[in-house]
Amino acid sequence: MARIAGVNIPTNKRVVIALTYIHGIGPKAAKDIVAKIGIDVARRVQDLTDQEVLHIRETIDAEYTVEGDLRRETAMNIKRLMDLACYRGLRHRKGLPVRGQRTHTNARTRKGKAKPIAGKKK
Repeated sequence: MARIAGVNIPTNKRVVIALTYIHGIGPKAAKDIVAKIGIDVARRVQDLTDQEVLHIRETIDAEYTVEGDLRRETAMNIKRLMDLACYRGLRHRKGLPVRGQRTHTNARTRKGKAKPIAGKKK
């Protein structure tokens, strides 16, 4: 099992798919990494040599913000909005949708489980 950017990469998957297990690397970035290093798209992780895994690791470290650093950066951006008390920050603080979605119905993912209101029945 290869370990890249602190993540155990599944060995029986193709390299392009396996790289997307790293937070911050999607399908496009994974294809770019594989193309830059010159690895065949059909190759599996278990077929990679140690040298190729090292090249992948170095490329990701040099060109991409991934895993802990990316999560920390995202959290800091949200915290900055909350400290500014701008509209988006207030929505984050209250746990409501940030990007203009309706909340009269739906929005259960952000609002959480529905809470019953006493005496509301009509």
